Amino acid sequence: MFENLTDRLTRTLRNLRGQGRLTEQNIRDTLREVRMALLEADVALPVVKAFIERVRERAIGREVLESLTPGQALVKVVHEELVALMGEANDDLHLEVPPPAVVLLAGLQGSGKTTSAAKLAKFLRERKGRKVLLVSTDVYRPAAIEQLETLARQVGADFFPARTDQDPVDIARAAVDHARRHFFDVVVVDTAGRLHVDQAMMDEIRRLHAALSPVETLFVVDSMTGQDAANTARAFHEALPLTGVILTKTDGDARGGAALSIRQITGRPIKFLGAGEKVDALEPFHPDRVASRILGMGDVLSLVEEAERKIDRKKVEKLATKMKKGKRFDLEDFRDQIEQMLGMGGLSGLLDKLPGAAELPPEVRRQVDDRELIRMKAIIDSMTPMERRHPDIIKGSRRRRIAAGSGTRVQDVNRLLKQYQQMQKMMKKMSKGGMTRLLRGMKGRLPGNLPF
Repeated sequence: MFENLTDRLTRTLRNLRGQGRLTEQNIRDTLREVRMALLEADVALPVVKAFIERVRERAIGREVLESLTPGQALVKVVHEELVALMGEANDDLHLEVPPPAVVLLAGLQGSGKTTSAAKLAKFLRERKGRKVLLVSTDVYRPAAIEQLETLARQVGADFFPARTDQDPVDIARAAVDHARRHFFDVVVVDTAGRLHVDQAMMDEIRRLHAALSPVETLFVVDSMTGQDAANTARAFHEALPLTGVILTKTDGDARGGAALSIRQITGRPIKFLGAGEKVDALEPFHPDRVASRILGMGDVLSLVEEAERKIDRKKVEKLATKMKKGKRFDLEDFRDQIEQMLGMGGLSGLLDKLPGAAELPPEVRRQVDDRELIRMKAIIDSMTPMERRHPDIIKGSRRRRIAAGSGTRVQDVNRLLKQYQQMQKMMKKMSKGGMTRLLRGMKGRLPGNLPF
């Protein structure tokens, strides 16, 4: 998300950072480029106009022109205004009410409501420690209820059964009553959608809202619809008292216009970003962190939080103990490293959050391909336990068998073994001489020629 916008803004602002003096003319030229970048990202025109005007007022004032580092001061102003545009800080769910707290999801068909309901249940269960009940009131779409039931099993949440011949309001009321009697903390209600905003859908969602009095009414919208996402959110907000927005499919949106427009158009915050179909691909929306990523400053806080959640501490401690004892780093360990990397979004996901990554040449960033990690894991999985523990025995006939078993070429197996040997040398240096030697060993390999 934001790839195109980040490229444009990074190029535009890069030249200003080191300048000792700015004039009204080069500020005006820079803001023209920023304006074009925002419009190309499909940010709504009224939002772009208001944003540029606020930046211009601050840039031509004493805050920038009289600063000792005016280029950096202007970048700081752009960053602060991006944060203000998207809502200052993360707006958490307000669930501190007598249980069960009802969360109602609304949106068009195909926006990702059902998947988001399951993701939200997983988020609340694992990160907030809440007991969650999922219920579907979509009695129109074939297999909608069964889909949510399947997802509920995947995320470990309870599911309230329903039938397609029932009234949606009756289903929702029965679910809330069940939750109250069985001491659930939260009820997440998935609703029916249509291909467009219509009166029947709005009437039904209003009836549900009136019957349930939800503490959160979240509008789920596909980020790839750009300005239409913000306009559809406004139509729903006029019909319902929305409390926030879940922006889905952000992994397929290189522009990011919806994220920058929705808050200003609806007055309601984006609370979550959904990226991909995986049930754990839902993250709280932090405007300050997103603004930093847009300007190529990275997002180290999110990276640390993600590492704390997703890295298997037992495996890390086991490897550390193994290396301290002088034992060899083998292909089992290498596969564990690849799996942990993929679990954190792969190399591309990590690169997005690293400061300065946007400044890397495009040809370098293109080399960071997660498909290579998946291919490497497939090759290791095709090996026997003995081969993974003793890679030295993997000679000609074994390499051919491994290549055939993993659907790759012998050259791919050879390349993996070479990369493993490089990684093994690094791990050996780290065990003997600490991080300094490891970093020296990695010199020249990052990021374009990554050792794994």
